[in-house]
Amino acid sequence: MSARLYSKVLGFLGYTLQYSCIAHCTFEYVGEFVVCSGPSMEPTITNHDVVFSERLSRHLYRIEKGDIVIAKSPFDPNMNICKRVIGLEGDKVCTSGPSDTFKTHTFVPRGHVWLEGDNLQNSTDSRSYGPVPYGLIRGRVCLKLWPPHSVGTLTESPNAGRILRTE
Repeated sequence: MSARLYSKVLGFLGYTLQYSCIAHCTFEYVGEFVVCSGPSMEPTITNHDVVFSERLSRHLYRIEKGDIVIAKSPFDPNMNICKRVIGLEGDKVCTSGPSDTFKTHTFVPRGHVWLEGDNLQNSTDSRSYGPVPYGLIRGRVCLKLWPPHSVGTLTESPNAGRILRTE
């Protein structure tokens, strides 16, 4: 009797390990569901919206200007941030804050991106901490899943005119 119980426990543990590995690989290499918090991406993404962040674009170096990404915070590696890509390496970006009188421009260094929130008056982003290493990007947000009335792909940035082109 105990051999049969032992066999069932081992079988259960084997299936659990297999499904755990599949789930880990899926969330690490395919994508993940993210609950966003804070006002920095309003009106595009509001507090408690649920989005799907796919990871293939990051691995294939397919992140483009205008994409919304989930990245590790440059200040706190235990926290993720959700921001829009404004500039890629070699791009010239306007770095002035909303209250700055003078506008300055910065070139995004190699291997980095410039991230900003859509809500410029209420966002801590690259204007505060500078260019973000590409390696901190976890994925590209491709779908909004919650709330139900706003399910679908995400709209263009309300600040689309601020995205500068490489010269």
